[in-house]
Amino acid sequence: MLCFWLLYLFFIERRDILKSFYIKRIVSMLVTIILITTLTFTMMHSIPGGPFTRERPVPDEIMRALNAKYNLDDPLIIQYLNYMKGLVTFDLGPSYSKIGTTVNDLIESGFPASAKIGLMATAIIVIIGIPLGVISALKQNKPIDYLVMFLATLGITVPSFVVATVIIYVFAGKLGWIPSFGIENKLGYIGPVIALAGYSLSFVTRLTRSSMLEVLRQDYIRTARANGIKEFSVIMKHAIRNALIPVVTYIGPMIAAILTGSFVIEKIFVIPGIGRHFVESVTNRDYTTIMGITVFYAVFYLIMVFFVDVAYTLIDPRIKFGEDK
Repeated sequence: MLCFWLLYLFFIERRDILKSFYIKRIVSMLVTIILITTLTFTMMHSIPGGPFTRERPVPDEIMRALNAKYNLDDPLIIQYLNYMKGLVTFDLGPSYSKIGTTVNDLIESGFPASAKIGLMATAIIVIIGIPLGVISALKQNKPIDYLVMFLATLGITVPSFVVATVIIYVFAGKLGWIPSFGIENKLGYIGPVIALAGYSLSFVTRLTRSSMLEVLRQDYIRTARANGIKEFSVIMKHAIRNALIPVVTYIGPMIAAILTGSFVIEKIFVIPGIGRHFVESVTNRDYTTIMGITVFYAVFYLIMVFFVDVAYTLIDPRIKFGEDK
């Protein structure tokens, strides 16, 4: 609540400057969502077959009845307009593979699990990744730097599904320390959180290090040191603050991707999140579920990009909304 209150005060104080920025970003977000929805709708209906196509042929009369029930026998343009009308009212339609369930129900049931794992992974990425990158930059070409960069490189090169498989085999199968699937207890979160955080943690560490090294070579850092400012103040008030801009640029979209579920991780650890629902919908050609989850992710992604822009001004006061350089 405190964060939202601070952001509210920030917006109120600068509402004249932000007016044009708001309009541009809202229009841009709406156009992006329309384009993504249109593209996804077109691609889904261009694939041969339909949501009720099965390996064992369905009788024609049953197929006609199903198509009539879900209005799939209407012209494509009518189906598109009906879907867009539902999208405006936040109605993502019924699920074709889960009878009696809507796409809204699937998102509402799957998002809490995906978000909880994503928040834990994000906390690990930010709390560990940024400090490690800073320490590595300050200790450049020293043993701690080499160790951090070795682990970060390893984390980037090893795919998340390999990490997940190793965790299940060693810590669940051999040692029995954690469950091999599910999140019914607290220990069940350890495997998916580590597997989900691995790549981004390594990337943030390397990005923070490279950005920190670039900032430390700037003239204003040399000037601050020459003026006798304490090294701690130089690092904390000047170097880290400016080095965080590219890191924040990456973390914003990363949060959207992590919180909306990892398809691979949720499938491996049998987690009933959005990612698992998406994989099942693709397998079953569940048009509405595929489009609904895609739109949900797109909206979440655009919101996080917006907050990244806000974070820029909080980190660096020289960055102004709606003002020419």
